[in-house]
Amino acid sequence: MQETVLGDLVLFLKAGTQPVSNLTEPVQLFFKHDIGEKSGRCVFWKESDPMHEAGKWSTEGCETTKTDEEFICSCNHLSFFAVLVNPNLKVDESSAKTLSYITYVGSALSAFFAFGSLFIYVHLHRRRPEKALGIHMQLTGALLCLHLGFLSSSFWIYLLKEEQGGWVCRGLGFFLHWSLLATFTWIALEGFHLYLLLIRVFNIYVSRYLLKLSIVGWGFPTLVAVICGSLGVYGRYTLEIRDSNNNTSPSQICWMSSEFQQRHVVSYITLAFLCLTVLYNTCMLLVVVFKVWKIRGGQRDYECSDWKKTNSNKWSRLWKDGTTVLGLSWVLGLPWGLASLTYATLSGIYIFTIFNSLQGVFMFLWAVALSCKSRSEMNSSVRDPSTQKIMTTSFN
Repeated sequence: MQETVLGDLVLFLKAGTQPVSNLTEPVQLFFKHDIGEKSGRCVFWKESDPMHEAGKWSTEGCETTKTDEEFICSCNHLSFFAVLVNPNLKVDESSAKTLSYITYVGSALSAFFAFGSLFIYVHLHRRRPEKALGIHMQLTGALLCLHLGFLSSSFWIYLLKEEQGGWVCRGLGFFLHWSLLATFTWIALEGFHLYLLLIRVFNIYVSRYLLKLSIVGWGFPTLVAVICGSLGVYGRYTLEIRDSNNNTSPSQICWMSSEFQQRHVVSYITLAFLCLTVLYNTCMLLVVVFKVWKIRGGQRDYECSDWKKTNSNKWSRLWKDGTTVLGLSWVLGLPWGLASLTYATLSGIYIFTIFNSLQGVFMFLWAVALSCKSRSEMNSSVRDPSTQKIMTTSFN
């Protein structure tokens, strides 16, 4: 979670011209806070040294005491002091460990099931080569790369010493960012293809359609990742986790280097791309719901003379339509929109972590559903060859 300086207030204490440290009696500073501030930590500005490119906030030599109205900072040296707060939420060390276990287990399951989904799509595509299946295959491949990249970046760094493996970590950070962008891009292309099916209907012929989508789906992430890599964006990323006593423990991953000063700019651009993708695909899902509702309304007009039949099929259709919309929401990546919940409550973080770490599992269920639907329609076409064209259109 991103921390901010309490009240944008920084206090500077100085005595003479020489640095003052290791005081026997700590100096105390009082920072008033609002009632909504649930947690905070006293920090000072640690200036740059030969081992770091820039300065950073540090808690060394400072202790934090919180009252109903103030943060009391007790420090054994003089410097620039402030209180870093996160007014929205505090994730303690215990919750951070639990979330990490959920993420690792869910990501491993997603990688396994995404691999299985690829086999299903390849089998379906051989029987019935369709554009939608080709796009599903590409998205599943990107999702598989994303989870493998995350697991590799998380666990490989524990096998390296602090001074070793710099180029390996940069490579893993590059692969993780590239696969994340590729996943977002193919999710956006899923929404674009859905737009063509719903708005353009049958007038969607594009020469070498899948090839052009593949150039965009894999070319755009590669271009962005190569530019970021040439700028030195990737490396070790360190996240400080606080326990109940405000003691910090570092957690590292091969991602965007903490020492790269413009890392936040790249992160915000990536986040903006995700937000635009989720917003666009949400609109496409709403169009799907509207189209289904309109079709069902027309069917009800034809069936109004047979009330019993209509009533018996009502819940069956509602269930099928609901599962279809739910499955499309996973394909369109809408669970990524749950990231907004992470700024509200700890429960929101758990919901976001569980749903997105298991995205590969839900994609596998969608692939199984398509396989069952395809098998059912093939059997129907064998029994009644005249329905084959209608079933193909329905499957698309």
